[in-house]
Amino acid sequence: MNEVLRVDSSYSTAMTKRNPPGIAKIWPSVYFYSRLLRIIYKASRLAKAGRYDGKEWAKSSLDVLELLERIGVQIEISGLAEFGAFDGPCVIIGNHMSMMETLVMPVMIQPMKPVTYVIKESLLTYPVFRHVMRSRNPVAVTRTNPRQDLKTVLEEGAKRLEEGTSIIVFPQTTRTTAFDPAEMTSIGVKLAKKAGVPIVPLALRTDAWMNGRYLKDLGRINVLRKVHFAFGPALRVEGKGNEAQHRITEFITAKLTGWNKGDQCASGHVVNQG
Repeated sequence: MNEVLRVDSSYSTAMTKRNPPGIAKIWPSVYFYSRLLRIIYKASRLAKAGRYDGKEWAKSSLDVLELLERIGVQIEISGLAEFGAFDGPCVIIGNHMSMMETLVMPVMIQPMKPVTYVIKESLLTYPVFRHVMRSRNPVAVTRTNPRQDLKTVLEEGAKRLEEGTSIIVFPQTTRTTAFDPAEMTSIGVKLAKKAGVPIVPLALRTDAWMNGRYLKDLGRINVLRKVHFAFGPALRVEGKGNEAQHRITEFITAKLTGWNKGDQCASGHVVNQG
């Protein structure tokens, strides 16, 4: 897994890692969540003690990624070299499908650039997990008051960026497996423009971690669905930011289309994205 920590490479799960234990083959979700709780509990203890820094965050994230691989999920990451194309922090803007990206992206970025998230306030009240998120100094928004959320992101986000911390923004109003560019707000572009930092577009497909029926963050793990993360070339915001917004959504759309077609060809049938 050291490849993920190298800025000059992509990453793909080795076939040798996709040999789950017997119980994980029968009940992959049960196996996954029972061990995920241990990872989060350990991280929470460190956070409460004031010892959960960026390095520990990346280690926890790596543990989650390897746990997903252990139960049979295949993960591909590309474009990590884009973070070496500029100095200083950036705003990472992408689509949002599941809880997976919140937990596994730190190991991709934190070793290269300090990073945090724009998150919904409710994550700061989750049992146990709240200690982890609070320790990372995120920008918390309501998701119910767009005007207040924009003010919060522009003010608090600019502070984080000025301190040298990059910010991950998921501008869709809610997590969804179907990408609609019209649902992508320009909040991330506005932040990058105000702070004068580059944007790194992010396309992802993480619907292997399905949304739950009763608890959205705790859905079934479908090991047959391949996971993709792709970072695009950094771009600067010019003018009102319309061009930057278009390039971000165009990048995401193109990647999702390509992944869907690729998986259809590989399996000989249409991949169920729902």
